[in-house]
Amino acid sequence: MQPYFDQWGDQIIKAFPVILTALVIFIVSLYVAGLLSRILKRIMEKRRVQASAANLVVQVTRWAIITIGVIAALQQFFNVTAFLTGLGIIGFTVGFALQDVMKNFAAGIILLLQEPFQVGDTISVAGFDGIITSVDLRTTEMKTLDGRIVILPNATILSSPIINYTRADRRRVELTMAVSYDADPSVARQIILDAVQGVQGFVPEPAPTVFFNAFSGSGIDLTAYFWIDTAKTDPLTARDAALTRIKGGLQEKGIEVQKV
Repeated sequence: MQPYFDQWGDQIIKAFPVILTALVIFIVSLYVAGLLSRILKRIMEKRRVQASAANLVVQVTRWAIITIGVIAALQQFFNVTAFLTGLGIIGFTVGFALQDVMKNFAAGIILLLQEPFQVGDTISVAGFDGIITSVDLRTTEMKTLDGRIVILPNATILSSPIINYTRADRRRVELTMAVSYDADPSVARQIILDAVQGVQGFVPEPAPTVFFNAFSGSGIDLTAYFWIDTAKTDPLTARDAALTRIKGGLQEKGIEVQKV
């Protein structure tokens, strides 16, 4: 019996460095997982990412690092290559079947980290213009300007150009019209410049401009440009107000507005 215990004790002593190495690897993985999780959480709190989505990203990151640590620790005792190969085959099969889901999931994480828009922003993407109402790890929900609810896959959003109107503190408004041939171009230009300056939210810099483009069948075509502060008004409201003021100003001087 004594030789058996001696042999068992020798095996434990020989295995002690391996056990210690595996334990250190596991503890380090726990520390790194906790550290990165806290860093990710702070970043997403700073960017005001939704709590549920932020928590999911943090947990996925944490458990991924811990899993890597466990595998590295087990590698000290036996070769886990064959085991991982079997898991890889299963994972490949499942991943192929759920490739669209995984693609949207990955795109959702990238969108949450890069944050090209937030909930409440007005954007244009994939042919839709509207206000973002929610963002999760698979889809993004938008309420379009005409009241429709559109649910877009995150992969579609990530692969499409995104125009964020909310982040643009200034917008340029473009007006196309024509005046009659008997109108004095300099007088018409001044009337238009004076009219747009009275629009709510008008920004003096860059200065408004009016360009005469061509002689058409009905009159002289022109385009007016001016800038607005999006915190005070929106392009549609500013365009409506500008056209109303311009028409009134031109009529007072007897200048007819022609159809373009």
